[in-house]
Amino acid sequence: MEPKFDQFLQFHPIHGTNVQLDLTGTQATRVESFANGVCFSKTPLKPGEIFLIEIEEKELGWCGHLRVGLTARDPVSFQVVPEYSIPDLTDQGDSWVFAITRNHNKVIEEGEVPENVDGGHRLGRGEGEDEVQRNGEGPNSKTRSFFTDTHLYIENICLPKDKLVGRSRPGRFSHILDDLYKTNTLPPTARRSRIGVLYVPRAQGLADMHIVINGEDMGASAKGIPTTNPLYAVVDVFAATKCVRIVQVEYGFSSLQTLCRKAIQKNIVHRMAIDWLELPEALKHICKYE
Repeated sequence: MEPKFDQFLQFHPIHGTNVQLDLTGTQATRVESFANGVCFSKTPLKPGEIFLIEIEEKELGWCGHLRVGLTARDPVSFQVVPEYSIPDLTDQGDSWVFAITRNHNKVIEEGEVPENVDGGHRLGRGEGEDEVQRNGEGPNSKTRSFFTDTHLYIENICLPKDKLVGRSRPGRFSHILDDLYKTNTLPPTARRSRIGVLYVPRAQGLADMHIVINGEDMGASAKGIPTTNPLYAVVDVFAATKCVRIVQVEYGFSSLQTLCRKAIQKNIVHRMAIDWLELPEALKHICKYE
């Protein structure tokens, strides 16, 4: 199933006190300290719709990284936006938020998962590494052929992988760095990485929350989430993560601009070679940066 969405995703005007949004509402920057960086999607997510962000800027000197998830609480209902998504927001109930690592979202059988009193199953918050990741047995050990697919399939949801994978800034080593993003070799919170959150409907008004890192599904990180109330995306621009940007995802048929870009990129050695082509500067810019 390919979802049909036409809304332009933005951050909600209600957010943490240390967050500053740009004029488009698609870029959130934490301007001071390391906390009070909790943001929400402006509108509720639809089933299968991914809220995808790219890490634009990091800040040295802080311990901790980006956190993402879902909440059934309308941001308008907050008298004061929680200082932290974990534990301040999650402890209020009806919110499922996780620190971004690769290991904590591994799918666990239903019988092994304790039920959360807020509704839904928590599979860990990912605050630290575990033995699975250290032994090289986590999701990163998947074969490279997995990443050659043009689409990512999560249950019956189909997402175009082109926008899901992070890309380096054009430069001397961009062709090497881009391969590291594609194979999900870099740390999940590396600059330019793309992290998305979505929910997949299940039976009887319940859903599973999935986190996607650079085009790879990390599995169901929360199960049995009630869908009776609208679900908003949560992005906590926390600690070492300073600035994030929303990436708009195309569903269904690609635009003509995207098709042209893909055709050009497919037939060049690496992105720096685009400068050698006799193309309009605007088209070169799209091919290099998108």
